[in-house]
Amino acid sequence: MADDNDLIGASEFVKDRLYFATLRTKPKSTANTHYFSTDEEFVYENFYADFGPLNLAMLYRYCCKLNKKLKSFTLTRKRIVHYTSFDQRKRANAAVLIGAYAVIYLKKTPEEAYRALISGSNASYLPFRDASFGNCTYNLTVLDCLQGIRKALQHGFLNFETFDVNEYEHYERVENGDLNWIMPDKLLAFSGPHPKSKIENGYPLHAPEAYFPYFRKHNVTTIVRLNKKIYEAKRFTDAGFDHYDLFFVDGSTPSDVITRRFLHICESTDGAVAVHCKAGLGRTGTLIGCYLMKHYRFTAADAIAWIRICRPGSVIGPQQHYLEEKQASLWVHGDILRSKQRQYEDRSVPHLISSMDNLSINTSIFKSHSLDRMEENDYVENDLGMTQGDKLRALKGRRQPRSVTTGHLAKHRAEMNTKEQSADVPGAELVGIVTWCLGEMLTLKKQSAFCFYIADFESPEFEMEHKHTASCILYRV
Repeated sequence: MADDNDLIGASEFVKDRLYFATLRTKPKSTANTHYFSTDEEFVYENFYADFGPLNLAMLYRYCCKLNKKLKSFTLTRKRIVHYTSFDQRKRANAAVLIGAYAVIYLKKTPEEAYRALISGSNASYLPFRDASFGNCTYNLTVLDCLQGIRKALQHGFLNFETFDVNEYEHYERVENGDLNWIMPDKLLAFSGPHPKSKIENGYPLHAPEAYFPYFRKHNVTTIVRLNKKIYEAKRFTDAGFDHYDLFFVDGSTPSDVITRRFLHICESTDGAVAVHCKAGLGRTGTLIGCYLMKHYRFTAADAIAWIRICRPGSVIGPQQHYLEEKQASLWVHGDILRSKQRQYEDRSVPHLISSMDNLSINTSIFKSHSLDRMEENDYVENDLGMTQGDKLRALKGRRQPRSVTTGHLAKHRAEMNTKEQSADVPGAELVGIVTWCLGEMLTLKKQSAFCFYIADFESPEFEMEHKHTASCILYRV
């Protein structure tokens, strides 16, 4: 057949049905073969020289797209070919997409999927790098990404049957909270709150109160802060949340004491734990990675891959090597923990086994009741200039919305942008997505409507609801 030439050397995922090919020119579909590409549809939003992997929402949308094609009546008798270009960055991202599909839906192992990707005349794939400014010192491969996805599937972190892609895409936006679940119902990564909700240098900053309704709705009971104190922890604790400070320097790696303390907090908390540093990427991703390695035997590369798919830009510079160095000892700790848990279960004695034992993360004996670390007063994160976290937050804040879900707010944002006064919003017990939108405006997503709290009204406050019509209704809360 005329179109067979383009399939020479292509990766075969389902015999006579599904293929992956790298092509120099855009092919035309024929009577026997349907070609499609996602290179321009799913585009990674980089911080610096990082270029992938694509986030969880894009992976979900890709899987839906491919499932639809495979089930399409008009394509029933056709070979379906996902093709990509020779742009090495786009090619690597495309490989992760179809490789992940093979792992999730075709039930292939990561190794089987990767062997298909490199079969025939296919060359190896460009490894991914971190979101730091500088040379790459750690390579994250396509196979690492597939293995991280497989681990997440095995442990129930990834379930596209229940995944809410619209919620994911809404909350990952900086104006809507800048948060992502790494372990659903257990570990949430988010950008650090600020004393006041406002816009600073174009970046939306959220007060602690802005998160209260979302945290309560999703059973977040504990907040862990890793950066310098910017807001008063009392604002969380007064609202019924537990709050812990485990400061270490932006861009650095945690001490053994901090790592042990973090693990203990997570293991001792019945609800979910929300973790933040400045941008919620480097320090936050590093400690969450430690938890994944200890409790689920993720390799360091598995953990980095999964965390970046959930929250792109996570785990930066030396933090990547730190996770590699700690992998073996964290696995040992996890094995000991699970052995103890089995012993207690066998004796039918309910007992919480925590990580606060006499074992150090580096397997040496270590006893301490205090955090032996650099005090945050010895380190001022923003006195002499922007830190890594500041820069990453600023870059993320400049991104344009990818969907029209926030377009309804554009007119209001433009009007509010000239106002300098900002106001805090009390922790209203209302459902919805909580976020500050320029100046005094807090937005909540309630079903198909957007709700605004205008904080400069006299108490009691008013809620102004903008539906998809042009009408506005004011009513007391």
